[in-house]
Amino acid sequence: MTEYTGAELFTDALEEYGVDYVFGNPGTTELPIMDAISGSDLEYILGLHEDIAVGMASGYAQRRRYASHHDDSVLPVGVANLHIAPGLAHGLGNLYAAKMAGAPLVVTAGNHSTDFRHEEPILSGDLVEMADQFCKWSDEVLDVAALPTMLRRAFRVAMTPPTGPVFLGLPLDVMMAETDAEPERFGEIPTGGSGDPAGIEHAAELLADADSPVLIVGDHVARSGTDAVEAAVDLAEATGARVHGEILSCEVNFPTDHEQWASYVPTSEGLASMVMDTDTIAFVGCSTNTTLTRHEDALVDSDTTCIHIGDDAWQVGKNQPADAAVLGDPGLVLEELRERVEPKLDAETITQRQEDVAAFKKMVEAKMAGIGEGDGEDDPRASKAELVDAMERVAGDAAIVDEGITSKYAMLTRWDLEPEQYTSNKGGGLGYGLPASVGAAIAEDQTDQPRDVIGFIGDGSYQYYPHTIYSAARHDVDLTVVISDNRNYRILKNNTLSIMGGDEDDYDFVGMDFEPPVDLVQNAESHGARATQIETPDGIEGALEEALATEGVDVLDVLVHD
Repeated sequence: MTEYTGAELFTDALEEYGVDYVFGNPGTTELPIMDAISGSDLEYILGLHEDIAVGMASGYAQRRRYASHHDDSVLPVGVANLHIAPGLAHGLGNLYAAKMAGAPLVVTAGNHSTDFRHEEPILSGDLVEMADQFCKWSDEVLDVAALPTMLRRAFRVAMTPPTGPVFLGLPLDVMMAETDAEPERFGEIPTGGSGDPAGIEHAAELLADADSPVLIVGDHVARSGTDAVEAAVDLAEATGARVHGEILSCEVNFPTDHEQWASYVPTSEGLASMVMDTDTIAFVGCSTNTTLTRHEDALVDSDTTCIHIGDDAWQVGKNQPADAAVLGDPGLVLEELRERVEPKLDAETITQRQEDVAAFKKMVEAKMAGIGEGDGEDDPRASKAELVDAMERVAGDAAIVDEGITSKYAMLTRWDLEPEQYTSNKGGGLGYGLPASVGAAIAEDQTDQPRDVIGFIGDGSYQYYPHTIYSAARHDVDLTVVISDNRNYRILKNNTLSIMGGDEDDYDFVGMDFEPPVDLVQNAESHGARATQIETPDGIEGALEEALATEGVDVLDVLVHD
């Protein structure tokens, strides 16, 4: 009978901190941990690829973060366990995605014993350096005596705003070493703080003096909680400001049915510049507010007064000057800012600003009309707009995990999504959305009143990791996957025309079409899901209703035209 080991201390710490699931793909250096998990109450969620495991853990963490806003007992962290250097390398794509999503994630990987590495055994590599660029903190536990402190630190760093992933290497000899240590108490996680009063007062003065203030809300607002979203609404109403979502918004940071909401900032230079052409802008919780490729001119005029608010010091004043800057929890700062700016504005000024907002909204709506409708007048397949409209009619309250890429803006412009209803792939690297939707569904099942969860995935994205479906089926996850299937990498064709100019007839689009197409229905069924292909718009609603009413994993392959 072996003594108490580092691996057992590892699993005991996870249980004590409130972890329920470990997402992973095992290997030889992880065997002590796998054995310890078998004797614990932790459930191991098997991914058939390490990047799937990281994506599932990240999607789980994002949904658990929402739950933690309403229940202090919820631990909003995902845990992934990978296999040595190649396994960690496999997981880097979705570790990057987790970083961009700010997902509170603890990623671990087994490693060779510390007294064996000088022989450069197979699978060797510098794990800490490999993970470092995508993590808030990357390190390795080199002595079992350090394990309790480093585990506690890992969870705290992941959860402390701005949240994000951390990495710990776990050598085989450290995991097998005997110890009499115990998990260290977790402690309280601080908020981002309420901000510098002088900075908030300066921001209030700038908003009061503005001619046409604009509020750009980013995903750090939603990460802060529904109170932060409400605080953004209160500030908008107190100032009469026009409101937009940052470029590449991937969470709901402001109710889009509010009269002062104008649009998400488009990714194109011309439209983005038009939206931000004003005298005063408050950037709140932004991190991705720039175009997809380089822009020729500044997106924000050099004379524009810029206010920056957020809990990430790196993002404050990053791409535009900061005439006022407040570092703190977006919700707490916005609440204080509203209290300070309210007495500085009269009703007439606010009314005039709101009238200007209404006029601007009409112009924006005209420019963005028809998004997702395409030009397939004689095409029997659904348009992206028809697909989104059908989904909203059937599943208006469902939690959506989106990697629809070219279908995304049809959803964002046509569906008035609620806070905590929607997450998308903020990193932009394909292969995150499908695993994340599995993790989100597992997290949602832990809530008192679980929502239906829909993974809204493009066919190109789906084919990165279709074997994600095996994990969902194996673990009895209740999930519906809707594939927006146009049988090509449409985003690359669009970007070709945007970058290089011309018409579609001018290009062969090498490597961008799926001919012959993959049989996604048969593929999904082979991994344990129910699946069907929907060829026309009138088949969408019935199939979706049936899928949502049935427990387990359903995959709907919906053919759409461009």
